Amino acid sequence: MKRRTLIWASVCTLAVPGIASSASKADSQAEVRKAAQEALSAVYKAQPAARKAVESAAGYAAFSNFGMKIGVAGGGSGKGIAVNNKTRATTYMKMAEVQAGLGFGIKKFKLVWVFETEKALNDFVNSGWELGAQATAAAKAGAQGQAYQGAVSVAPGVWLYQLTGDGLALELTAKGTRYYRDSDLN
Repeated sequence: MKRRTLIWASVCTLAVPGIASSASKADSQAEVRKAAQEALSAVYKAQPAARKAVESAAGYAAFSNFGMKIGVAGGGSGKGIAVNNKTRATTYMKMAEVQAGLGFGIKKFKLVWVFETEKALNDFVNSGWELGAQATAAAKAGAQGQAYQGAVSVAPGVWLYQLTGDGLALELTAKGTRYYRDSDLN
């Protein structure tokens, strides 16, 4: 009985953020911007060189995410913003994740994407992004030196900082993760 109650509570926890709320669009946008700023601040604290990488890039995206795994299935959700550093245009985004495999746990994590080119940023914002592999952090990026220390290269010109409760993650495992525009907030 306890297991069934725990599973039901977990499913409700994941479902509640997706249920329509009484918050206004402006309030929801402010909440997402605040969470994105908290993600940036946490990454800057853990990896000070990330600030320069974000500020000198074509753009960035910052997300706050929540994930859960019970038994053989798991999933996660999150919200964030993508910002074009040149135009200052902000796009509200969502993240959804599906996992398979044995496990049990709950995690909160923050992600900061850094896009070296405007094309990479536009692809992320306009076409979405899907991850389904594992990558290991790189200490240097060619002539960039220490600019991306602690970040994971996920595609040419795209770097990702992942911060968990334990600090900056040196490996990223993202199985069945999709990033896409939030049609309700844009």
